Amino acid sequence: MNYKETVNNLRDLVYSWENVQLICDYVILWAVLSWASDIHIEPLSSFVRLRYRIDGELKEILEYQNFLHTGIVARFKILSELKIDESRIPQDGRISKTIEEKPLDLRVSTLPTVHGEKIVMRIVDKSKKIPKLEDLWIEGQNLDLIKAAIALPNGIVITSWPTWSWKSTTLYAALSLLNKENVNIMTLEDPVENQVDGINQSQVKPQIWYTFAYWLRTALRQDPDIIMVWEIRDKETIEIAIEASLTWHLVLSTIHTNSAAETLTRVIQMGIQPFLIPASFNAVIAQRLIRKLCPHCKKEIGVQNLDKDTLYNIQNALKLTKKTELTTRVSPEILKSPKFYEPVGCEHCDHTGYKWRVWLYEVLEMTDGVKEMVLNGQSAFNINKQAIQDGMISLEQDGIMKALNGLTSLQEVYSVAKTQNN
Repeated sequence: MNYKETVNNLRDLVYSWENVQLICDYVILWAVLSWASDIHIEPLSSFVRLRYRIDGELKEILEYQNFLHTGIVARFKILSELKIDESRIPQDGRISKTIEEKPLDLRVSTLPTVHGEKIVMRIVDKSKKIPKLEDLWIEGQNLDLIKAAIALPNGIVITSWPTWSWKSTTLYAALSLLNKENVNIMTLEDPVENQVDGINQSQVKPQIWYTFAYWLRTALRQDPDIIMVWEIRDKETIEIAIEASLTWHLVLSTIHTNSAAETLTRVIQMGIQPFLIPASFNAVIAQRLIRKLCPHCKKEIGVQNLDKDTLYNIQNALKLTKKTELTTRVSPEILKSPKFYEPVGCEHCDHTGYKWRVWLYEVLEMTDGVKEMVLNGQSAFNINKQAIQDGMISLEQDGIMKALNGLTSLQEVYSVAKTQNN
């Protein structure tokens, strides 16, 4: 069934409660055909709203009457093996389906609201192979730093990210590079999104106190070489992770922060002594997802059309330092005659001007200057400034270089890559 038929069928079905099963099937099918990453079913005061997250943006798909909502919630709960009669507390489940010959996992989350239960489903395509680091638009110096950091026999490599940055993809790409016959890799995930041969994967179960900290203590008795902890959430977990890194283990993990520099100050705020950070951290990676310009309709704009403030920011972002060779990422021809592009909109991109997404990265290397800043208790702003002085490519700078290569627009870069540390 094609996209147009799916849309028309779903819109015809949402007027009768007898069609609940078909409605649920079409909600998932329409999301898959739209290349959505998430499905949101939200009960409001007078109607229920269906929205999809497409290329990072929530888009309203349709509205239907409230009398259908109870049946739709019950149907999705049955499919994900949740308790149908429990609507007072949140529940998490999983649906496995094959659509368009693609094996899919849908991570289902229910949440009570004043107008009924809201449902969010994250769509995971199990047919996709784990990408290489190079496939994630990690280039030049950033790629070299990440590979060097994970090649060390011990230490911590931590990824900082806001929600919806696809941290799992970066971590799996790193693990796939490390996954060898003579290495014992152990992971604790929440949840296990991709099952990888050769890696010992486990899922957190807080209801029975199987937490990240508890698992870390147990994992160290399993003779691991590499440990991946899905997320640093508390002082106990980071303490054990640092202890493991100092006793000849490589530790990979993630943390919720806005930039690489802020990660270091956040760890200190958790109660870690500053002197432990230079001794245990190999590198800190910050990442964002940014929308990619539609290749069918993007429009070239000359530098002369940019305002003075934008030109000033671009010049600052492209300054060469002693450790940053931008010519390995952007060709000399492009730098001599820079061109940028802006979105237009066409039928290929649903008239948004963007299609798909690419990653932005900044990789903070633990240079002597950064270590000194951490030991002296400097702010994230000063640490970030020192890291850039020592050669770090910031998120903004990485975004501008992708804009120069025609992958995205400057307005998208500044809407996503700007942080309080820049």
